[in-house]
This record gives sequence, C-alpha cells and structure tokens, in this order.
Amino acid sequence: MSEAVLYRSVSFSYPGVRRRALDEVSLSVPEGAFALAVGPTGSGKTTLLRAANGLVPHFTGGTFSGRVVTGGRDTLDHAPRHLADVIAYVPQDPAASFVLDRVEDELAYGMENLGVAPAHMRRRVEEVLDLLAIEPLRDRSVRSLSGGERQRVTIAAALAAGPRILVLDEPTSQLDPQGAEDVLAALQRLVHDHGMTVLIAEHRLERVAGFVDLAIGCAAGRTTVGSPAEVLERIDSGPPVARLARMLGWSPAPLTVREARAIAGRSVIVPEAPVPAPDPFSPGAALLEADGLVAGYAEREILHGIQLRLFEGEVIVLMGRNGAGKTTLLRCLAGVHRPAAGTVRVRGRTPRPGVDIALCPQEPESVLYCETVAEEIAVTLRARGVDGRSEDELRRFGIEDLAARHPRDCSAGQRLLVATAAMVAGGPAVVLLDEPTRGLDPEAKAGLARFLRSVAEGGGAAIVATHDVELAAAIASRVVMLAAGEVIADGSPMQVLGDSRVFAPQMTRVFGAGWLTPEQVAAAAVPV
Repeated sequence: MSEAVLYRSVSFSYPGVRRRALDEVSLSVPEGAFALAVGPTGSGKTTLLRAANGLVPHFTGGTFSGRVVTGGRDTLDHAPRHLADVIAYVPQDPAASFVLDRVEDELAYGMENLGVAPAHMRRRVEEVLDLLAIEPLRDRSVRSLSGGERQRVTIAAALAAGPRILVLDEPTSQLDPQGAEDVLAALQRLVHDHGMTVLIAEHRLERVAGFVDLAIGCAAGRTTVGSPAEVLERIDSGPPVARLARMLGWSPAPLTVREARAIAGRSVIVPEAPVPAPDPFSPGAALLEADGLVAGYAEREILHGIQLRLFEGEVIVLMGRNGAGKTTLLRCLAGVHRPAAGTVRVRGRTPRPGVDIALCPQEPESVLYCETVAEEIAVTLRARGVDGRSEDELRRFGIEDLAARHPRDCSAGQRLLVATAAMVAGGPAVVLLDEPTRGLDPEAKAGLARFLRSVAEGGGAAIVATHDVELAAAIASRVVMLAAGEVIADGSPMQVLGDSRVFAPQMTRVFGAGWLTPEQVAAAAVPV
C-alpha cells in the first residue's frame, strides 16, 4: 500500500519560539487509512496536520527541515494552492475558512477555483448537502449558523472539492453527539467505500476511537504510530471506558462501549443503580433569573419564552442539538445580546457585562488582544478594580508557564484557557462558558472542572454550554436541555442524561441508568 502522506525527519519551530513543535518526525499515513492524531494540548497535533498540506511552513514561516510528501508531491516544492486538488484541510475554527456568505455558494467556491465543470459542481454540492445532512442550511448566511452548523458546512465544502486526502482538526468539537456520530460515520463510509484517506486530530476519544484504524500519538513534538489501542495505552490516554479499565486492571483496555460491555459482563458485578451520593453542591439564593426570554437575529426568532433560575453554588450544563439556542441564551444572560422580550436579573438588578457576569465565547480569539498572556489577565483585573497577580489567575488553570507568550502563539486549547482565565479574573458572580473544552486534553478538562467547582463553592455560579456529555456528567449539578429555543428538560445529570439515547455518557451506556463517571463505577464494582 502506498503512502498518502509521508513525513521524513520533519522538524519545525514557529517564528520566535525555540521549542520545536515537531521534532524529527518520521511516519507515513497509508492510502485509504482512517488515522487519528492524539495527544495532550500543545503536543504538536495541529502542526502535524498543517504540515500535510503545506500550511507549515508556507503560511506560518518558522524553521523547517525534512520533507513532507503528500499525494506524491513535496510540500516544499508545492504551495498549499497547488495541493488543493489532492488534499483538503478543515481547521479548528471553521469560520476562518469561509469566503462567501451563502452556504451553497461556499460549497461551490473551492470547486470554482479548481476549474470543476458546472454540471459536476451542482452534483457534488447536492451530494455533500445530503452526506452531512445540511440541506436545510442551503440558503442560509454562514454568519447566521451555530458553531456546529458552521463545522458541518466547512467539512462539506472541503469534501465538495473532491480531494483524495482529507485532514480535519477536531471536526466534532462543536457538534452535538448525534451530529458527531453522523459526521464520523460519513467519513468512515468515504474511507471504506471510496478509498479516501482521512487524518483527524481529536480530543473527544469516546467519539472517534471506534472509527479509526491507525493512531499517531503526539507528545512534545515527537510521535509514535500504531493501532489505536497500542498508541492510547502508550500515551496513557483513551475514552472513559479505557480510564475505567486502568482503574479495574483490565487488559487490553476497551475503546468502545461494545468492548467494555463484553469485558464488564465477565469481570465485575455492578449494582443495577448507584447509591445516591450526598450532593456536593449547596444551592443558596437565586443569583440569576431569566423570565420570558424571546430573542433572535433579524427576522429569525431563536428563543421562545425561556424561564431559567441559577442559584448560588450551582453549575448548570446547557445542552441540546446544534442550533437549539444555547449560544443565544448565554449572550442574552451576559447582557451582550438584547432580547426582544423578557428580562434578566443578577441579584435583582440588570447585569453589568464583565462585572456581575462574564462570558467566554466559542471563539476565544475574539476577546484576546494584548501582547502577552499575563497582560490579558492584568487588563481584566484593572477593569474590575481588583488587586491581584496575573500569575495567580493563570495558576488556577495550570497555564502559568504561558504568562510571557503572545496569546496568538498558543495552541487552540491553550488560547481557550487563556481567554477563560482573562474573562473570569477578579471573580464575577456568574461565569458563562460557551463550548469551553474545544482543544482541551483530559488533564486540562479536569483543571477546568476544578475551577468550576471552586466558583460554586465560593458562592458564585456557572452555566456551561457544551456537547461534551462526559464533562456534563462530571461537573453538573443541573442539566438544562434546549430544543428549538425552548427548555425541554431541567434536572440532575442522573435524571436528564441517565435515560438519554443520545446524550448518555459512556458509563450509562455500559452499566445502565444512573452510572455517570468511571470513578463512580470503580468505587462500586465488585470483581467476579
């Protein structure tokens, strides 16, 4: 089998940075492979992917050595535009790749540049609209799409150009669970039925581990290649079922719910339902109240009469399919989007954005504008009139070593943590986070969970909009589910996630309703 992408002794460092993002990387991705790049935040995954189509070093600059050969072409001799017919790249930020306003026009744009005949263009557009289930978005403006909808459109635009190799950086990070499964199943069909080569980087391993057939483990710029099970065990990573396996001593560790159910059935006895644990949260008085919120954009109404109460000491996780209205609700609560009707009160008064309530948006770049990470925090502290050190705030998120870095030089996950630290510095009463786990490895997510618990324990409260059901199972005191701009469920994680076919965490799928986290199961499991 020939190589779709070949890396030969590739080393690379970004301009002004001594540390190598890639360090003597030699590996190959065979034609027709479905490959996964996995590793901690900042380990070099995105750089590895961007080198495949020549964005590194043609677009980034920096110090590059070695060779990358993609589709038989050396990327040093062929700029990204001269590789566009064989390889397509979908970045972490889908909006960054949009050129035109209308969705259907955006899908056709890449083909126009490649000189595809109009008849073929029309057929391909219809095919990718169906493949990614985005036909209803055909005439929409890309500016009106939710984060998950933008992600699907970007993938569709890449596929429409007809590449032999598709590279995607966290393609499911903003997709709801069903949407993520549909996209991954579509990619798997392209690999198995059409011989396409797919290389993805992803942190949501519970979503992708069962689809891929090759894994590339990344750590400090170095790589290791093998089967998904081998590589994930080598780098001590994996989905929640693999984490449970390490706790219970199962070997080899399962990567899918089906594998875990088979092992659990012959290895442990777990009660039908967990014993309810004491609630670690002690909700106090109502901190935030939203009554009858109606909101939208232009002529399109998104929220329809939302009622919501957030109490001191709570962490609410806001869930729902893409386009359900989660981001619009957070923007209304933060006071940065004016509702058409209804009111929002924080401790009985109109919220002061950035003072009583802080919102970290899906795109962290939109709130980062200083020369150093430390200065981003210092600006917020000064604006709130709070005495404090930037390093102390960064330490809460485990990113104090980034203090002197320029925010734009950080990885996507690091930028997200920097933006979160900047927005919440000084301790606002209410913290709102919109998709805060994109680009975060398990360790960083654990740090984010500790921060949210500290907010609740300190008398504040938080609302987190996310599609990460494993995070919801670990941190939520309440789960609020939105659908078509309305609240359809509001209760404990056990109540809302425990009987869901779509939003259930892996432990629920393996052991039944009520079981939410590997730690919870490991504490109750009895060996056979």
